[in-house]
Amino acid sequence: MDIHTGEIYGKQTATRFVMYNVLKVGKTSITLQNIDNPLSLFETTAQKLQSSGYIRISRTPYINTQATTSKRRKAQCKPNRCPYTLDFLEDRADCERPQLVEADFGVKVTAQ
Repeated sequence: MDIHTGEIYGKQTATRFVMYNVLKVGKTSITLQNIDNPLSLFETTAQKLQSSGYIRISRTPYINTQATTSKRRKAQCKPNRCPYTLDFLEDRADCERPQLVEADFGVKVTAQ
């Protein structure tokens, strides 16, 4: 499994579909950040990521340009390109949230 910084992975939980941004890829670990809660970070390995049911949603990073909060957030993604760059292969700009995907097991995923 080849994982790169900036990719987006998702997992269906009991109640909703959660997406994670890959912040850092090391030799033995991968750091993931929850897209909906940027302060939520966790480390895992590629094997655990695959065995836990995470699927790759997008190779294009997600950058939230509408984030307005009074709190100072330490966990931030450093973009390598303009958030308004349109990726014609994925049919979305970096500032647009990835579309939810249909899981392989036939259950349609809906936004909550």
